[in-house]
Amino acid sequence: MTVVPPAFGEPRRPEGPRNPGDAWVIAESGEKYWGRFGAAGLLAYDPARGILLQHRVAWSHFGGTWGLPGGALHEGESAIAGAIREAQEEAGVPDGAVRARFTSVLDLGIWSYTTVVADVREPFEPVISDPESVALEWVPVDQVSSRPLHPGFGSSWPALLELLDVRPAIVVDAANVVGSVPDGWWKDRAGAAARLRARLEGLAVPAHALELAGDEWFPDVSMVVEGQARGIEDQAGTVSVIRAEAAGDDAIVAEVERRVAMQQLVVTVTSDRGLRDRAESAGAVHIRSAGWLLDLFAANG
Repeated sequence: MTVVPPAFGEPRRPEGPRNPGDAWVIAESGEKYWGRFGAAGLLAYDPARGILLQHRVAWSHFGGTWGLPGGALHEGESAIAGAIREAQEEAGVPDGAVRARFTSVLDLGIWSYTTVVADVREPFEPVISDPESVALEWVPVDQVSSRPLHPGFGSSWPALLELLDVRPAIVVDAANVVGSVPDGWWKDRAGAAARLRARLEGLAVPAHALELAGDEWFPDVSMVVEGQARGIEDQAGTVSVIRAEAAGDDAIVAEVERRVAMQQLVVTVTSDRGLRDRAESAGAVHIRSAGWLLDLFAANG
């Protein structure tokens, strides 16, 4: 492979690269891929309006096709951060408007492209903010395939479409997880619960651990606390803290039932055998041990 800067006027940097990542990776076969450090795109999904698509300007790579806002990653930049940055640059996606649900990676060895599938949390209207776009549109899901799609996006769209309605959720038996590690939790149960909540924020789960396609998932997380742990302080974040009014097991089963009713794929985390049976009867698709969650924490660093 070789790395070659873009020629004058292409793909959207008329004065040359603005970042070392803005370059072509050229394979020995002659095929070229944009992004020295790989590339990423944002698939923003709004159930009411569809997928945000970009109509690419004629002089861009595969110009005239429809694809996702995205582009070259910066050195050391995560795919999620890069996809959102590029979508902000190209489509005016506001801060906090989307939340990543999962990623799907095409890895060619010399180059990779990550599709970041994200749910729209705050509806917005896209804005053409650089010369790479002819148009930006919310396209209904059932109409996406009727557009002339960018070849890369077109080949991945059928698999991505199958996952659009998959919404995993993890319901955590906090007392069981906290109690699995002898770190003095019994001296301050609310503090131990707060530390667990902090570790659950932004939890990334490999697709194989959920028996799903894709590469990495970011499930909704509910953490059920009971007893003295109910004194955990309120805090903004993505983790839902449920304070059990009575038995913690009953609250966990109720949360499983609530998530199942929302048509989510529910994973219950507990090592309690009786609760495992009840959660499974309530509709949990997977039951995982406290050790499973601790291993995920270790993998997430």
